[in-house]
Amino acid sequence: MKYSLTLISILALLGAIHSQAGDVLPPRFNFNRYSAMVDKSPFAIATAGGLPEATPDFAKDLYVANAAHSPEGDLVTIASTSDQNFKKYLTTKEPVDGYGIANIEWSERVGATKVTISKDGNFAT
Repeated sequence: MKYSLTLISILALLGAIHSQAGDVLPPRFNFNRYSAMVDKSPFAIATAGGLPEATPDFAKDLYVANAAHSPEGDLVTIASTSDQNFKKYLTTKEPVDGYGIANIEWSERVGATKVTISKDGNFAT
C-alpha cells in the first residue's frame, strides 16, 4: 500500500509537470507577418540590374603544350582542353590562322615558361 501510494503520487506529479510544460511554449508565428517590414527595410539587399555580356575569350580552353628554341625562331604548340583535334604550331615569324606569339618569357624550370599569344588584337597568357 505504501509503495502504491508513492507510485500514484509520483505519476500524478509527472502528469502535472507534463501538462504545464505544454502551455509554456508560445505558438509559432507565420513569417508573413514580417513581409511588410522586409519590403521596406533600408538594409535589404539590392538586386543587380543584369550582368553585362561577357566577351568571348579565345584562349579560355587553350594551353601551351610545347615551347622550344629553334635557329629559325621560337616554336610554341598550343592545344585545347575541350577540342582534342585543335592544335596550332606557332612560330615567332608569322601568325597561323590568326594566332601569333606576342611574347615568350623563358624559364629553366619545367612548366614555368610563359607564352603570350594574340588573336585578332586580343592577348592571353
